[in-house]
Amino acid sequence: MLPDADTLPEILLDLAVPHEDINDLVALRRTLTADVRAMDLLEACVEDLARDIGEVGVEVSLAERVAEAPAALGPYFAVFVFVAALPRTRAYHRERGVPADVSRRTLADLGRNMAFHRRRRGSGGVEVPQWLTRHFRGELYQLGRLQFERARLGQRAVAAAGLDAAPGEPCLNLHIPDFYGALSPAACDRSLELAREFFARHFPRERYRVAVCHSWLLDPQLKRHLDPDSNIVRFQGRFEPGRDPGEEPEPADTEPVRFVFGDPDLPVAGLPRRTSVERAVADHLRAGGHWYMGHGWFRL
Repeated sequence: MLPDADTLPEILLDLAVPHEDINDLVALRRTLTADVRAMDLLEACVEDLARDIGEVGVEVSLAERVAEAPAALGPYFAVFVFVAALPRTRAYHRERGVPADVSRRTLADLGRNMAFHRRRRGSGGVEVPQWLTRHFRGELYQLGRLQFERARLGQRAVAAAGLDAAPGEPCLNLHIPDFYGALSPAACDRSLELAREFFARHFPRERYRVAVCHSWLLDPQLKRHLDPDSNIVRFQGRFEPGRDPGEEPEPADTEPVRFVFGDPDLPVAGLPRRTSVERAVADHLRAGGHWYMGHGWFRL
């Protein structure tokens, strides 16, 4: 179920696992394979992850299952789950004709997630294993600067946007990965072109007419703090509001702190002000303001 100790480092590198984690993972492989209960749990997690692979909206409770792993394996257990599931994910990608470079860059989000864990906690592990189920189930793909998740429109999005679409219709949920440079308009344009071509070719039975995004980056308050020509403000300009005007906003103070500064629990008083985004996030919170999740959509 797992690659041998000699092959494991190559696979981890393909998944962009940070170099400083590789020796620990190779050493822990022996601990894992010697523990019958841990191997049973690993197999159960892989089966849950790969069941109905490719189906949209299937909930996989991976985070809870991973928490059952022996303490000796700690936060690294999730890495072994994704490594063990990798052959099934790659087989699904091949079945769909997904190019090898798209597959590799998509699944490299495991390494990005681990880098975030180390930046926040100073140790190895997977920060949000639940998030990565989308990648390994064939629901989400990295196409240039942005990630696109196969999803379905909800009732709120349809009603708020006034779309001529029914709830449950396919849509693409946009995600903005960290550690990937500037969110420039040109990079976003290229991603959208790649997405239009990719999904038409590899998922021809799913017609994607609408893109949606749910992120603190769509909080309209950012326009008060950033230059009108900033990448974030221009990114916001692509979207129509996706929330009912009468709906209460969703507080999300920790979201920008998490993504901008690396740790949602950092004290507001000590947040640095090195960049325009850092100053926007920190000054707004220090002045007693709050950040909220933004929701938007546009036609593809």
